Amino acid sequence: MNALDEIYTKRPFYGSRRMKDELADSYGIGVCRERVQRLMRLMGLEAVYPKKRFKTSISDPAHQKYPYLLQDLVISYPNQVWGTDITYVKLEPGFCYLCAIIDWFSRYVIAWELSETLDNAFCIEALNRALETAIPEYHNSDQGSQFTSAPYTDLLKSRAIQISMDGRGRCFDNIFTERLWRTVKYEDIYLKSYQTPREAREGLTDYFQFYNENRRHQSLDRQTPADVYFNHQNRSSSNKKVEHITTQI
Repeated sequence: MNALDEIYTKRPFYGSRRMKDELADSYGIGVCRERVQRLMRLMGLEAVYPKKRFKTSISDPAHQKYPYLLQDLVISYPNQVWGTDITYVKLEPGFCYLCAIIDWFSRYVIAWELSETLDNAFCIEALNRALETAIPEYHNSDQGSQFTSAPYTDLLKSRAIQISMDGRGRCFDNIFTERLWRTVKYEDIYLKSYQTPREAREGLTDYFQFYNENRRHQSLDRQTPADVYFNHQNRSSSNKKVEHITTQI
């Protein structure tokens, strides 16, 4: 499962056939395709094309869905758009799930939470903590049941936040969160081999502090997410310090 996760992070378009071949070629693991399919289902992995990547994001037919509102929107300041998603985190004896909320303008991780299950409680906890920091104009997610559940969307509606959701099969509608997962896995999770959820939580606490406050981004003109997130909020509207990093979706 850990090998599958590493392969998937590098090649999210691989289906079970290619996964089986890569396990044999790069890891020396010889298994049948049926076992690869079973483990991918268990982990919530699915090729990004033509379907949405995460089985964890399968929608609930009973939940209301919302349109994607961000097409051609110019992202020009913090707390204009927040994005969220869920990813798999490998542990030595198993796995757990990570939910994060990221500010699209600054790439600042507002809040995150770990869970051993895929119920919506940990996503709601992350959202509640994020809302203690600020209130965004838009909140973007996929159509997974965690994000379409009434307790989650009611939190957004109660603060007049516009709800945007990725179109089905459009894995790049939430591209900034997808990039965050790749960074977190290669710079922390794959290197640490966490044993337990508690150990993962402690390690990720340190990593996200580093990511926000010390990790410079080329796309942010070599500034850190915290620099851009907080400095841009505090500067006057006439100061043009970071206007050149404005992003168009």
